[in-house]
Amino acid sequence: MNRNDVTEKIIAAKVNQGLKWEDIAKAVGLSKEWVTAGCLGQMTFNAAQAATLAGIFSLTEEEARWLQVVPYKGSLPTAVPTDPLIYRWYEIVSVYGSTIKELIHEEFGDGIMSAIDFSMDIQREPHANGDRVQVLLSGKFLPYKSY
Repeated sequence: MNRNDVTEKIIAAKVNQGLKWEDIAKAVGLSKEWVTAGCLGQMTFNAAQAATLAGIFSLTEEEARWLQVVPYKGSLPTAVPTDPLIYRWYEIVSVYGSTIKELIHEEFGDGIMSAIDFSMDIQREPHANGDRVQVLLSGKFLPYKSY
């Protein structure tokens, strides 16, 4: 038994039960983005959150404990993603990454946007030419310090 086994069981139970990530997140009491990342093995749940998920997905006590272990972060199997949707994100960063970096540095100075003190919101945006995917990423700016 390992964290990947628990992730696969969660995904199978979600499909078998016809659940939506938004409903699972409401039961846990957190955003759909964070709970989905956690259920996919990228975040650590506390005991109460793990117990809620164990009830939803019929997980054993051992499986619930795996949800409380700090995971190895980074879920892509290859350096360049092959899944078309994920590849488009890679493409966005490849094309616009230097622009994003330049504009953040111009506005904030030398530093990074945190993925630890971070939030994300994904919504459907109706549009006359076809619905759009709206993604809002918000991370704390962490300046490099001099020493």
